[in-house]
Amino acid sequence: MSKYVKNLVAEHLRDRLRGVNDALLVNMIGLGAIANTRLRAELRQKNIHVIVVKNSLAARAMAGTPLAPMFEGLTGTSAVCWGGPDMVSLAKEVTKLARQEQYAPFQARGGALDGEKLSPQQVQEVAKWPTREEQLGILMRQILGPGAQLVAQILGPGGMLAGQVAQKAEGAEAGPAGEGPAGEAAPAT
Repeated sequence: MSKYVKNLVAEHLRDRLRGVNDALLVNMIGLGAIANTRLRAELRQKNIHVIVVKNSLAARAMAGTPLAPMFEGLTGTSAVCWGGPDMVSLAKEVTKLARQEQYAPFQARGGALDGEKLSPQQVQEVAKWPTREEQLGILMRQILGPGAQLVAQILGPGGMLAGQVAQKAEGAEAGPAGEGPAGEAAPAT
């Protein structure tokens, strides 16, 4: 490949991955055409993008970006996966698909998270983290939990007191010995 063509491919790759800060490298070599198409369709449904790159060319294109560390020391060809709601969701999806027999050669080779290089084992660990939605749910429970407990503590005795006041009010309306207020006969119900 001529230097001119390499520069064009590197520029295209740089443009395609502009704004991407977290991504995974996966192995797709040896994956059959039908399995490859199915895998890409499954990933596309989850808004995950895949592009096959030559590692040395991608390393040159990604120099100075947060994705540069994931190409250090790699040779041959890899595929870059990015997208999805967050990095944890991406790692969960890749590890889930890698466990399926129909995509046997497909596996995570590493990646980049916040400008740091990830090993394949670290990708497995990231896949065990809670996703963004799960983290927001945990945070909301932590925020709302004490408030709900406080409201329950206030309403418990307050409700009891209100019930007692209502009971006393009913008793005062009935008056002594079935008479209503001011000695009137209580209405028959």
